[in-house]
Amino acid sequence: MLILLTNDDGINSPGLRYLRDSLLKENEVYVVAPDRERTCSAHSITLHKPLRITEHSDKIFSTNGTPADCVLLAVKSILPRKPDLLISGINGGPNMGQDIFYSGTVAAAREGAFLKIRSLSVSIDARDHFRYEDASETVRKIVERIKKNPFPSRIFLNINIPNLPSHQIKGFMITSPGLRLYNDEVVERIDPRGRKYYWIGGSANHFNPKRGTDFFAVSNGFVSITPIDAFVVQNCSKEKIKKIFGRWL
Repeated sequence: MLILLTNDDGINSPGLRYLRDSLLKENEVYVVAPDRERTCSAHSITLHKPLRITEHSDKIFSTNGTPADCVLLAVKSILPRKPDLLISGINGGPNMGQDIFYSGTVAAAREGAFLKIRSLSVSIDARDHFRYEDASETVRKIVERIKKNPFPSRIFLNINIPNLPSHQIKGFMITSPGLRLYNDEVVERIDPRGRKYYWIGGSANHFNPKRGTDFFAVSNGFVSITPIDAFVVQNCSKEKIKKIFGRWL
């Protein structure tokens, strides 16, 4: 199987290295990743400056672009053919709930789905002391299952793995995105030249542990697998919206 790996943590991310090592034995693996961290870059494509590709070693490349750029460059300019599978990760930190709209990790998998490539975005639920080796083994098992039972290419899977030893993982759970409770802040400061600047931050450690969601699964020791259709926005209450715009419809 020809597998393309990318991420938003950058070419030197240990999560990327562990994942590559775990898949190399049974697959042909290419790496095309950003040359630096591009966390929260979402699904941005670079149109206003040239992109450059650096080859580090055999089948390992970086670019000055975004995670979505990496996928496009890999498929259009680097790989010998379209990959059988794209994996974005392993991200250092979870991507659950609303995070899927901010995440460059998730965006790379979505770009793969746009190109009709079966794609996974993979994250580990931790902020430090990451168990990348255990998480890589979990991903390897998922890849083996996908080889035997491929899913539709227009759907990508957003996977979040508890930061636990492999033997403590309880299993897999098919989930939907949950609700993260943000406590965002904008901090105003003064630089050495007397000009104001702003720093966006805050805590995002709280969530609604509703059963069936990604947060519920991971917090209970399960690997969360959330299928996302890259081409369909979740239907909202159409009747309520019709009441607002009814006289124009």
